[in-house]
Amino acid sequence: MDKPKTLQQVIQHFSDEKVCIEAVAKMRWPDGVECPACSAKEPYWIKTQKRWKCRDCRRQFSVKLGTIFEDSPIPLQKWMPALWMLVNCRNGVSSYEIARDLGVSQKAGWFMLHRLRLVLQNGSITKMGGPGNEVEMDESFIGGSARNMHKSRRLRMNQERTQTAKVETSARARYGNKTAVFGVLDREQRKVRATVVPMVKRAILQAEILKQVQLGSKVYTDESPVYLGLAEKYAHELVNHLQHYVDGRVHTNGLENFWSLLKRGLNGTYVSVEPFHLFRYVDEQAFRYNNRKDAEGKKLTDAERFDLALSQVAGKRLTFAEVTGKDEARLF
Repeated sequence: MDKPKTLQQVIQHFSDEKVCIEAVAKMRWPDGVECPACSAKEPYWIKTQKRWKCRDCRRQFSVKLGTIFEDSPIPLQKWMPALWMLVNCRNGVSSYEIARDLGVSQKAGWFMLHRLRLVLQNGSITKMGGPGNEVEMDESFIGGSARNMHKSRRLRMNQERTQTAKVETSARARYGNKTAVFGVLDREQRKVRATVVPMVKRAILQAEILKQVQLGSKVYTDESPVYLGLAEKYAHELVNHLQHYVDGRVHTNGLENFWSLLKRGLNGTYVSVEPFHLFRYVDEQAFRYNNRKDAEGKKLTDAERFDLALSQVAGKRLTFAEVTGKDEARLF
């Protein structure tokens, strides 16, 4: 069978555990299976246990070892459709839908999705932009609407906001019940990076900009004072949203599009997201946004997007203690 193109074909194709093992092994070891412990080549296959044994160190290992699937009793036949849905459903997929479609508990589906979101996390340290390249920058605030809150919670939020406003005049005071997310969009690469930040302050955002964007890039922002001083290191132009949203090439509409997609998924699919987990949902949306097209501008198929995500499963691990906040040492 050729590469699956639909969810139905994915379920049929990966219904055999051997096919799943071969698919993960091919993505993980494109030059042939090797021992995770000693990197020895050509281990032999133990058919009865569905794992390999190293000829040198004599250790046994499965294809799950050293991947996001490690120590999971859930078979790969269910992991593959879950990954397909996560990377190809435009507005995301909820844990209840995973539980209903794959026959697992909602708790298991929730944990599966968080592990898969770690796979989608961008680990690149390459800076965006460059001399002459155009980069958009903007911040957004994620959180529940006050009108949808219970009266007691809304009252508590108002009290916290009032107390915060007495000591600072930043956006944190105006959006006390929301979490700030800062984004950078490289128009040339068609890539976006978004980071959850503790608050919108000049020092915090500009430190993030220096970390993410090459010096000398053309950067476009709104008129917020947190971007003052960027002209010393970048070709900085701003657009005043009180007058207009587009001034020739100067606008942040690309990032506004990303914020719209992110909030649509959060509000429509996930409904309520704790700030503790927000960065995972941001990474999920950024992966889908960044992999709509390849470097040449050709549209990626669902199968290509799935293969890209599957190629990133190795070297990543997320335990239930970490995802529930009981092991704070390895949250990120």
